[in-house]
Amino acid sequence: MNPTLLIWLMAACFLAGLALVALGLPGLWLMVLAVVAYGLLTDFQRIGTWTIVTVVALAGVAEVIEAWLGFGMARRYGGSKRAGWGALLGGLVGAIIGVPVPIIGSVIGAFVGAFAGAVIFEYSRSDAGTAVRAGWGALVGRVAATAAKISVGVVIAVVALFAAIRG
Repeated sequence: MNPTLLIWLMAACFLAGLALVALGLPGLWLMVLAVVAYGLLTDFQRIGTWTIVTVVALAGVAEVIEAWLGFGMARRYGGSKRAGWGALLGGLVGAIIGVPVPIIGSVIGAFVGAFAGAVIFEYSRSDAGTAVRAGWGALVGRVAATAAKISVGVVIAVVALFAAIRG
């Protein structure tokens, strides 16, 4: 298959992956899959083991950063560990359930879910003011996590495209 066409297809997968990340879906892993597929289709002539290990490591680090920011910001804003867990679980449930808004419903759901999860979990052990502050922290953390994952996605795209083009 034509390597130039494969580069364009991989770039299209990268754009789709970044859009999925913005929607709260596992777009970085689509990007990793595109890199591996490109390597397989070109017999690893242009993208080799180090590039694949690099993009897998970057995607893994981004997942850890996402969990850490969502959990940690709720705690930083005065919440307990319960608020951190509530933010993590609420964000996941919110992203899955979403809200009835086309295209960005899962993003809104993840943000609302992180806030609500932190508030509910924290309110079960402390006052409403502390619970709302923890919820606000969870929301800030979720937004920061999304921005961080998109940034890592751009780095993955640059690393893989550079490797494929210079091949």
